[in-house]
Amino acid sequence: MHIVLLSGGSGKRLWPLSNDIRSKQFIPLFPQVDGSYLSMAQRVYRQIRKVDQSADITVATSKSQVSTLKNQLGDSVDISVEPCRRDTFPAIVLVSAYLHDVKGVGMDEAVAVCPVDPYVSTDYYKAVEHLTELAAQGTADLMLMGIEPTYPSEKYGYIMPTSKNEVSKVVTFKEKPTAVKAAEYIEQGALWNSGVFAYRLGYVLEKAHELLDFRGYADLYENYGNLTKISFDYAVVEKESSIGVLRYAGEWKDLGTWNMLTEIMHEPSIGDVTIDETTCDTHVVNEMDVPILVMGAKNLVVAASPEGILVADKGASSYIKPYVENLTQQVRFAEKSWGRFQIIDVEDDSLTIKVTLNAGHGMNYHSHIHRHEIWNIVSGAGKVLLDGKEQTVKAGDIIELPIGCKHKVMADTRMTIIEVQMGEAISKEDKIKWE
Repeated sequence: MHIVLLSGGSGKRLWPLSNDIRSKQFIPLFPQVDGSYLSMAQRVYRQIRKVDQSADITVATSKSQVSTLKNQLGDSVDISVEPCRRDTFPAIVLVSAYLHDVKGVGMDEAVAVCPVDPYVSTDYYKAVEHLTELAAQGTADLMLMGIEPTYPSEKYGYIMPTSKNEVSKVVTFKEKPTAVKAAEYIEQGALWNSGVFAYRLGYVLEKAHELLDFRGYADLYENYGNLTKISFDYAVVEKESSIGVLRYAGEWKDLGTWNMLTEIMHEPSIGDVTIDETTCDTHVVNEMDVPILVMGAKNLVVAASPEGILVADKGASSYIKPYVENLTQQVRFAEKSWGRFQIIDVEDDSLTIKVTLNAGHGMNYHSHIHRHEIWNIVSGAGKVLLDGKEQTVKAGDIIELPIGCKHKVMADTRMTIIEVQMGEAISKEDKIKWE
């Protein structure tokens, strides 16, 4: 099975656990027997492997998410990188060209495209596998997976099929309706549009060449920024006459808001949290190293991270986005392919960061023009490269890096470093890479 996972999102609706780099699919919320937590992306990746151990999985995403994906899914994860965001049609064309030109997938082979962040059971990916089989058999040029509605929702678009059979042709689509209209659609056999579809690879590439002027993957990538932003639904789906739909009646939730997310949390709190006995229907997530005490609260969501603190009525939490958009602080926490960082103090002429390096990983060899740095090795051991000279470091060592010094650290074991940046113009743009 060839499956593409679309990984996007702006990180607004689940603030403060999400930010511009760490979208909702990367938040660790699902407890494991060993006490660790999986993110939605990790959970989905494992579910697909359970259904098809040899599945060819490609993640289509933006540059900003590559490091987080490698941190959570491993360095070997296959990623089709968008140079910039151009909505789902350009993204799907780009990953389709990547599959054909880079990975050698045949034009007649079927590909499924799914969001990376649904809350579903493993049966969902068995249905996706069936969807690719239907596309390969030529049931329709484009096969969609529709979700059996559990209530007349105003949040989703609807697929109108010709019948209530498991597989049927699609008559038309309906935009997000009122609850009354949604109930009427459901009576007629309508399905929620889950954003999942399958096609022969050649079908999408042929459509792409009709609508876009490009020679292949390399040309498309080079000129990606010039493409018009347009969704796959508007560019292809709504104009296609040969569309089929597979009906899926299993568990499916779109965890796009705090209210929805708390519905699937296995416990009322995560992290260092104390909740008194008078508190009810309240969920707390604490990613900080200070305790949170909640007393007498009702129907609240409380979340704390290096990005900020949210205290909200669950119903009101669905309307968080415009308020978060008015927040202007820089990203204070991020996962990278080599580990993670957390900003712990900001002053006018200094920035203090807690850096965690995974064993066997290191930073790029680089230098700065406008700042000098001091590294305090808190734990672990490794090596540093300073202007071409290598030396070993361990817990307790302090490394001074003057302006212009080329430097790199490589972790032999998991390392924690307190990095203090000092200068009048501290910015992430002040970085010259030397490798």
